[in-house]
Amino acid sequence: MKKTKKKKISTRKMIEDLKFKPIYMPSDVDTFIEDTNVNRPGLELAGFLDNFQYGRIQVIGETEHLFFNSLGKDKMGESIDRVLSYDIPLVVVSRKVEASQALKDAAKKYSRIIVKSQESTTQTVSKISNYLNFQLAPELVMHAVLVDVDGVGILITGESGVGKSETALELVNRNHRLIADDAVRIIKLDEDRLLGTATETLEHFMEIRGLGIIDVKSLYGIGAVKQYKKVDLVVELELWEDGKYYDRLGLDQDYIEILGSKVEKLTVPVRPGRNLGIIIELAARNQRQKSMGYNAAVEFNERIIEKLKRDHEAKE
Repeated sequence: MKKTKKKKISTRKMIEDLKFKPIYMPSDVDTFIEDTNVNRPGLELAGFLDNFQYGRIQVIGETEHLFFNSLGKDKMGESIDRVLSYDIPLVVVSRKVEASQALKDAAKKYSRIIVKSQESTTQTVSKISNYLNFQLAPELVMHAVLVDVDGVGILITGESGVGKSETALELVNRNHRLIADDAVRIIKLDEDRLLGTATETLEHFMEIRGLGIIDVKSLYGIGAVKQYKKVDLVVELELWEDGKYYDRLGLDQDYIEILGSKVEKLTVPVRPGRNLGIIIELAARNQRQKSMGYNAAVEFNERIIEKLKRDHEAKE
């Protein structure tokens, strides 16, 4: 697996993606954003700059706008000029705020990018935060296959040639959906949520040894693919080894750590005659039951213990 470096995103790309309307955008300036947090410069406009988080996107809403107007023309200009003198990547004004001439003048003076949102202040902050949390989230690329099986995101891992892609193709034939083959991009959105997707060049494509590259979306239709899926379970395929212990009851719990998050892992031995598509389909359904509080292995074990207890009492 390959971990990416610390990420940043072009301000111009974000403006395009979120469909913000430019108010002032110098043609020769493009800043980059690395911080997922958003700042509303209330205290800063009042003159308190000791802890100014100027590296963040600055959002000016109705409250800040009302404060501007309360200052008077001269003090308003001084306040805005003072704030925009810092190296700010982007200033966003919300829907009900009209950018003042003082703001435009300061933007031109310091070559700052100013844009307007079509949403309210709260919606604007939420929209920017969600976007940045996704774009700047820690990520890595794993050699694996990711499929959506009955709503469960299953990451299929294993050595090259063990049959990961063929298993995924069998699942697609059984009306499940492919997210990514060969290279899976894993994005950590929060402590308990890992989102998987395909790399840009491999989206919807699969490599089947002896056949070559196939386009799953073209062959099976749009319902056979999906862009993103949460990773709920890891299934590692490995060649069957005689004499090796394999869990037969499902009581053993194993985990794999991905980007600092623990994900339950099953090891499925591969040998001729085993239908891996059906096995993984059952693993997905079993995982759904476990997530809803029912564990068949635990239930079976408790029944065995209860029977042994009754048999022992009967002998006494």
